[in-house]
Amino acid sequence: MEKIWNGAEVEKVDWKESRAAMESRTAAVTRVTRETNIALTFAVDGSGKAEVQTGIGFFDHMLNSFARHGFFDLDCKVKGDLYVDCHHTVEDTGIVLGEAVKKALGDKRGIRRYGSFLLPMDEALVLCALDLSGRPYLVFDAQFDTERVGYFDTEMVKEFFYAFTYSAGLNLHIRQLSGTNSHHCIEAMFKAFAKALDEATGYDVRITDVLSTKGTL
Repeated sequence: MEKIWNGAEVEKVDWKESRAAMESRTAAVTRVTRETNIALTFAVDGSGKAEVQTGIGFFDHMLNSFARHGFFDLDCKVKGDLYVDCHHTVEDTGIVLGEAVKKALGDKRGIRRYGSFLLPMDEALVLCALDLSGRPYLVFDAQFDTERVGYFDTEMVKEFFYAFTYSAGLNLHIRQLSGTNSHHCIEAMFKAFAKALDEATGYDVRITDVLSTKGTL
């Protein structure tokens, strides 16, 4: 039992636990084209477990970091036309992951909606801020000193986040404030994005409906 301001006794409730019991924020999405074959499952309220196979080692590393640092569960299997390049594989994965996040969040009732994080990684410093508004918009301010990290083209970082943004329907800002090592800069972006998304998708006990004057997101 817990006392509240007027002296009444009320039963203390684990609000997050009760909310989780009411709904399971998970989604499964498949997408098959002539360029890629993707099967993905995503859980908002996970523990950071990930099984990722895209055929691109560095991209696998980024998606694993995204799941781990956002406490999301992610299973992602991708077969893409890597004999061409990594473009279709990375872009289409962004599309499918964005769709899964949107589907898992449903009507977005009770969530904080906004999230931001400033993440350092050695010499790199990245700011990520986002709004689960339903309106897609990407602002991406970064420069990379190398064209590739492993078999991953650095120009595909923006393409991934662009695809995710428009598929999920969110306003996303990513700014590289410092950094020279492309690996560090990109990894800081994925981790900052994970932390900001974790914050935005979290529940706030004060929000009983949808955090919008319009009544919908």
